[in-house]
Amino acid sequence: MPVDQGQFMRSFLAFTAAAMLVTSGAVAQNPSATPNYGSVTLNSGFTPDPYTVTLNAGGGIAASNISSSCRGYITNAPDFSVYYTASSLFDLSIFANSGTDTTLVVNDPYGNWFCNDDGGEGLNPALTFNNPSSGRYDIWVGTYSSSAGLPAATLSISELGRSGSAPVPPSRIDYTLPATYGNATLRAGFQPDPYRVSIVSGGRHRANEVRSGCAGWVASAPDFQLTFSAGSLPLIISAASSTDTTLLVNDPNGNWHCNDDGGNQGLNPALTFYNAMSGTYDIWIGSYSQGNNANATLSISELYSE
Repeated sequence: MPVDQGQFMRSFLAFTAAAMLVTSGAVAQNPSATPNYGSVTLNSGFTPDPYTVTLNAGGGIAASNISSSCRGYITNAPDFSVYYTASSLFDLSIFANSGTDTTLVVNDPYGNWFCNDDGGEGLNPALTFNNPSSGRYDIWVGTYSSSAGLPAATLSISELGRSGSAPVPPSRIDYTLPATYGNATLRAGFQPDPYRVSIVSGGRHRANEVRSGCAGWVASAPDFQLTFSAGSLPLIISAASSTDTTLLVNDPNGNWHCNDDGGNQGLNPALTFYNAMSGTYDIWIGSYSQGNNANATLSISELYSE
């Protein structure tokens, strides 16, 4: 592991960004099926860390049935399920080790699918969930090749990362960090309008860290980065969720903007830039209450807010 803390965080966040969120329609894998190798309930701060499970990787179903981006061959039922109670202090890492090229598929508490191949050491897979949600994580360990058989593998669940020591999160909100849920380049008149992105709200930092009066808790890194070419219409950034969320935006001039409950429905936030500038908008969706992370939809529009 690099000694330089800044380089470590850049590497850690790049690795986290490599964790692939995928969506699909019909999926052969069944998260509700009885796991092949059992389940465990873990509360944040669990010991020993990592929690390990010995299993046989692989199966007869192509993980690409979930998404063309997923790799390997897995079983219908999960190999293992983790019932996890999260805290705001740790990320959650799931990784596997084997003498054979393996892959990883995870269905999170909200039903989102994540896949990885070679994100760990060598040909081993790994996924890290920043600001993890509490709930059930269903896990499959696959083999990259359909002819690999069912090789032995060790599945590990950790809050300390693959190195065995907890990564130190950035100490502040930082718009220079890579956006956790990706980026988009949009021009005035873009279609479809609104442009939507699925995000999990919240983080470890008070939004008022960057501007007095801002509400909620946000992550260090932006949730999403928008590069926008402005026209004559306003730029409207909003969020929708079943829980109370907030919004924080750093505009192309480096100014901070925030909102709580300014959207059209319930406790949803919205910001309208009437004379929108062209440039980069770094966007965070916050949770009004600490630790109350939840599924949210970020909407970018020139017409209306959520």
